[in-house]
Amino acid sequence: MLIEEHILTLFRRNCQYTLTYWSVFFSFGLSIAFLGPTILDLKCQTGSTLQEITWVFFSQQLCLLIGTSTGGVFTKTLFRALIALFFSSLIISVVFAIIPLCYNVLLLAVAMAVSGLAMGIIDTIANIQLVSIYKKDSAIFLQALHFFIGLGALVSPLIADPFISEHCLASNSTENATEIIHHFRSSFRSPVIHTENSPHSEPVEEKANVAYAFWIMALINLPVPIAVFVLMYQEKLLPFCPNSTRLLDKDELAMETKAPEGTEMSEPDDTGFHHAGHGNIFSCCMNGSLSGLPVTFFGIHILGSMLLFMTEGIMGVYAGFVYTYAVSAPMLLHSKMAAYLNCIFWAAVTAGRLVSIPLSYRFRPVHLLGVNLAGVIVTLLLLLILYTNRVFLFVGTTLLGLFISSVFPCLVAYTEDILEYRGCATTVLVTTAGMGEMTLQVLVGSLIQKKGTYSFLVCGLVIGCLSFVFFLSVVLCNRIHRNLTGASKKAAMVEAPPAPAPPASEKTEPEQKVAVIQTESIKCDSGNT
Repeated sequence: MLIEEHILTLFRRNCQYTLTYWSVFFSFGLSIAFLGPTILDLKCQTGSTLQEITWVFFSQQLCLLIGTSTGGVFTKTLFRALIALFFSSLIISVVFAIIPLCYNVLLLAVAMAVSGLAMGIIDTIANIQLVSIYKKDSAIFLQALHFFIGLGALVSPLIADPFISEHCLASNSTENATEIIHHFRSSFRSPVIHTENSPHSEPVEEKANVAYAFWIMALINLPVPIAVFVLMYQEKLLPFCPNSTRLLDKDELAMETKAPEGTEMSEPDDTGFHHAGHGNIFSCCMNGSLSGLPVTFFGIHILGSMLLFMTEGIMGVYAGFVYTYAVSAPMLLHSKMAAYLNCIFWAAVTAGRLVSIPLSYRFRPVHLLGVNLAGVIVTLLLLLILYTNRVFLFVGTTLLGLFISSVFPCLVAYTEDILEYRGCATTVLVTTAGMGEMTLQVLVGSLIQKKGTYSFLVCGLVIGCLSFVFFLSVVLCNRIHRNLTGASKKAAMVEAPPAPAPPASEKTEPEQKVAVIQTESIKCDSGNT
């Protein structure tokens, strides 16, 4: 059988919850991918420079970081988790609807910040709940969860592609190679030439066609909050539902019977309540149960976080700027053709995560991580060497998406397994992944503005090499951690002496009763004789 029976049984038991968590990640994918192919249209819509529009990425990622850091507070009860997912997915549809009305870069940044906050809450809740439900079997379900990110991120550029307008190309000077940034090698020998003819692009007088793309995405996303609402209704978690009082009392009872503070709950219930240790990042840091743990416990958190900081940064940077790189020198692709790069990248990410579902069942996460990270480095190196080859740009984009697709779920499953599902690995990893996307997108965007689009590939390769170094450090730290924890368990077994046997003179109460009865019977027998 392809999948073991107990995994299928777990899925059937938690089917509706799992499908709901997967669906909200579709909303996450829609929101994360649309900026790449529409960045130049939004630049024209707001009348801003490329460097200014890059801060829109920053605002989204900063609030995504805040959302992931605080999203764990909503996982205290099932009702809180679902109501947070409902409003977060609904907010994403509202933001899509109002983006075409933002003719100022500040308004656009505020809208994207609200969207990022909702995305962060979705990211934390869905990851924590799935890990809590499936525990050691969570790898395959995490792969499927992140498959839906790729699916949403694939749909987003496909919708935007027919509506990308041509009027921004003149202001970007992509048709004139002498007015575009030279690639990284020539930038050391010549002054920096800016991408724009003027510091700011002229705002577009007529409403851009790309507005229809955002409105379509808002409608496509609407079934997601509806699905969350239906789950809440079926579970009778809403006040107006019949018999809702009884089930709400059960929900509160689950909180009251939760393990005492400083202890861990061994198993989550069927509705997906998490065990102790998985909350927001601040409660993780103040968790008293973390005292006395070896330094490798914290080292795994830090090194794993840095690994995801780098890899998620690569994904965000590539998805955000590959379109800008393609329409600039030396590629000079047509805007419609360049827009397909985002579609191809997210299609590859989606396919990679789909393929990783059976692979994660057959292979250990650490082996998948090593192969994927090596593939990322080799692909970026080839893209750097063949920087003028248009065909390999599409091939390399596909390979990069395939290799980087399953790094996040594999690392979450790997670290949680190392730490035996205690502590705050999921919360910390999700938070630092958001930090990586936020920070590296801003840094690379500034370098593209100053040094040229070729620096986009150079930065990607450097970050990829650093991520592999952190991966090797995590593996080494894992071995040390297992040796320390294994030795401590053995020492505890040796130090704990066996319970001393009671002295012969001391008898337990049942033994004393038996002795009294026997004595009395002997006396009676002697009296009769």
